[in-house]
Amino acid sequence: MKNSKKFAALALACIMVGSFAACSGSDAAEESTESTETTATSGSAVEEGGEITSKEDLNGKVIGVQLGTTGDLAASEEEIGAKEVKRYNKGNEAVQALKAGQVDCVIIDSQPAEKFVEKNDDLKILEEDFVNEEYAICLKKGNDELLEAMNGALQELQEDGTIDSIMSNYIGDNIGETPYESPADVDRSNGKLIMATNAAFEPYEYREGDEIVGIDADIAQAICDKLGYELQIDDMEFDSILPAVQSGKADFGAAGMTVTEDRKASVDFTDTYANASQVMIVRK
Repeated sequence: MKNSKKFAALALACIMVGSFAACSGSDAAEESTESTETTATSGSAVEEGGEITSKEDLNGKVIGVQLGTTGDLAASEEEIGAKEVKRYNKGNEAVQALKAGQVDCVIIDSQPAEKFVEKNDDLKILEEDFVNEEYAICLKKGNDELLEAMNGALQELQEDGTIDSIMSNYIGDNIGETPYESPADVDRSNGKLIMATNAAFEPYEYREGDEIVGIDADIAQAICDKLGYELQIDDMEFDSILPAVQSGKADFGAAGMTVTEDRKASVDFTDTYANASQVMIVRK
């Protein structure tokens, strides 16, 4: 009888141990599944063997761009063959997505690209330009008087070397050595001009403390100095600039803005004041 009880107790113990083991195994499996899902979602967007070295390699890749920019338009062209174009309000947000592995490549203007790469040593710019472009100031259609006046001022600023000096203060080997300063005797009796921009596009427009500075800010100030206006700069999302100009909330827009046929259908442009290019930023 005692032996029968011992065998029964031993059998019960085995069943209980098996039950605990089964429960433990289920929990471990759940933990393993969660870990796998996290790894999969946080990994790089680039597949094995998917290194990007040229424009041709963008086929099937995820591209990051700033919303409404030339890079956005160019990356969205069918011939590029992108798997997806992810749009961000600011160029820096696209760059951070690249660093996090959420996109394979960022297409953006060359000079801001150089600034981003300077600050992120895990990124690089490909040698091949994605597309070349020209920058100009946009105005509301039909504002011919201001357009003509701004073109005249731009021509004077190009001829007297002011624009070259402004560019050199932000780009090249003499950064910070030739800051633009308004003449002391400027007559601003013509009132105020409001400039719409997106201050997240160094070196063309960006913030230093509470002040918006950069190439476009200085060129706009130089134009206002020539024409006798006070300058007010309003910061907004890039894709809000054209609507602000069209509605009259801003007198003009300057934001490293490329002249395109689509934009020319809705606004007028001044003569161009800078040549630039769209480039591709990738991880090293």
